[in-house]
Amino acid sequence: MKTLLISAAAAASLIPAVAMAQSGSVDDAGATRRIEPYVGVMGGVHNFDSETGKEGIPPVGYKGRMVEGVAGVNYNVAGPLVVGVEGTASKGVSGDIDWEYGVAGRAGVKAGKDSLIFGKVGYKWVNFDALGPDSPDFHGTTYGAGVELSPADMGSSAQSSNIRLRVQADTLGNFRSIRPMAGVVAKF
Repeated sequence: MKTLLISAAAAASLIPAVAMAQSGSVDDAGATRRIEPYVGVMGGVHNFDSETGKEGIPPVGYKGRMVEGVAGVNYNVAGPLVVGVEGTASKGVSGDIDWEYGVAGRAGVKAGKDSLIFGKVGYKWVNFDALGPDSPDFHGTTYGAGVELSPADMGSSAQSSNIRLRVQADTLGNFRSIRPMAGVVAKF
């Protein structure tokens, strides 16, 4: 886990340099392509099925409330189309979950002035407090979808905003859990 966290921190330190290097490129239609790094804080709950342990998930219906940090980068491909990658790290604040961390690719469509509707696929590791201090991490493929709403699209007088309200739902493995989350992300 330490190697993964160090690698993620090293990759995150390169985001501002990449963003500055790419901010001025222009596509064939004359539109400016942009890389948009972002960070955010979210909160929510993760509920696991109580079925027999499939896809590496323990055979007990664990659940927990958590706080999550998210960092990523979006790339405006063409028109309203956006692709990106993000990393997450979550800490359980109550319940059976100690830590969760993962990485996912995203694809979405811009809506309105600054809002985004997206889907994502990635991989997540989960450590359960309920299994003891030296328990292994359980892991699997994660799928999700969500929306990022800009104040500019919710009636604010601003023409655009770097802040977005984010609401999403994810699942782990073969739909063996549900993980609704909400929070704020800021692009820079």
